[in-house]
Amino acid sequence: MPRLIADLTPLRVSPAFRRLWWGLGVSNIGTQVTVVAVGLQVYALTGSTLAVGTLGIAALVPLVALGLYGGALVDHYDRRRVSLLASAVLWLVTAAIAVQAWLDVGSVNLLYGLVALQSAAFAINNPARTSIVPRLLEPQLMPAANALQTLSMNVALTGGPLIGATLVGWGGYGIAYTLDALLFTAALWAVWRLPAVPPERATTEDDRGEDDTAEDGAAPARRRVVGLSSVLDGLRYLATRPNVRTTFVVDLAAMVLAFPRVLWPAAGALYLGGGEATTGVLAAGFAVGGILASVFSGALVRVRWQGRIIVWAITSWGLCVAAFGAVLVAVGPDAPDGVLWGAVVLAGVALLLAGGSDAISSVFRQSILQTATPDHMRGRLQGVFIVVVAGGPRLGEMVLGSEATWFGEGWAAVVGGLACVAVLWLVVRLQPRFWRYDAHHPEP
Repeated sequence: MPRLIADLTPLRVSPAFRRLWWGLGVSNIGTQVTVVAVGLQVYALTGSTLAVGTLGIAALVPLVALGLYGGALVDHYDRRRVSLLASAVLWLVTAAIAVQAWLDVGSVNLLYGLVALQSAAFAINNPARTSIVPRLLEPQLMPAANALQTLSMNVALTGGPLIGATLVGWGGYGIAYTLDALLFTAALWAVWRLPAVPPERATTEDDRGEDDTAEDGAAPARRRVVGLSSVLDGLRYLATRPNVRTTFVVDLAAMVLAFPRVLWPAAGALYLGGGEATTGVLAAGFAVGGILASVFSGALVRVRWQGRIIVWAITSWGLCVAAFGAVLVAVGPDAPDGVLWGAVVLAGVALLLAGGSDAISSVFRQSILQTATPDHMRGRLQGVFIVVVAGGPRLGEMVLGSEATWFGEGWAAVVGGLACVAVLWLVVRLQPRFWRYDAHHPEP
């Protein structure tokens, strides 16, 4: 049994990682409190679901636009300093969101602008933080470290929205935002306590980007002005590294073709009964699946053939999403007066397994990216990772939302899940090296 429980070795051997894990775990709860509170405040001001949905666009655009550039900054400057500055900006923006609530400004456009600024700072902060972790731990501990980080994030995704909604109902928006600002100081403290983490230079000619060249055989010089060429160097590097590139491709297949979140409100209202409460149960089941997968990740983090684990995890994801859709197809969109508890349980179990599969895939995709990528390119590829992780689910909501209007929510999930599996195995067939990826000998 102890071998099944999450491996805590990274927390024991690295005080810096331990502080970072605790600090980010605490601050992530506050972040989710604000996500819920901002949505509730925008809806209270406008009475429009479309206005709430526009928050997602306000957050996504700067995240995609600055994700790649933020990664380039990380590869050129001390990562602790970059993360500390970006974290300070995040804290100031969070404080500004709290101030507008206490002053009862009531401006939706101001909220959009603050959310966009928050997302822009996150686009720089996240590649910096994730590029720091491989410098704090040995490569063989990265799966365990990523499992622990996935655990803390899913705990935040489960508890943060509940806390946020409760605080808004009890004391108003200012209380919720102020709590986020207070909790975020834990992340600031953790980053402040980190040692300096300057980026390493390329050690082989094959790993060098265009910005790492030098004359007369001298040590590669690092350009101090970070521009578009640095971003393009990272993309060119990614184009030549099939294993790392495939981690992005298979994740896009899973998220774009089979991300079911957009279907949950209709599932509660039209298929399973219970409305918002059932939607909440489905969302919680998905998050709990991720928590359980992380808690019982002890055996998985020792896996050598990590590419195969990713393939089987995404296969499970697609089949579970299809199973969720099959439950909806079976009961039909009849808007029942009561809750169909049997169907709710089946749908919840399918989403729980899907959430667990997604967590396992995430752990190993991140591990491959962090261990197979040379340090001087790690920030830029983490920037690509942020764009994929942020953009994939948004595109998936558009795809499944469109399919739902054509042939119903149930069949949209069935078709999406099966299409995900089919595309996944086509990619594996085209990239057989990914199936043979060996964690003992990581190759990008």
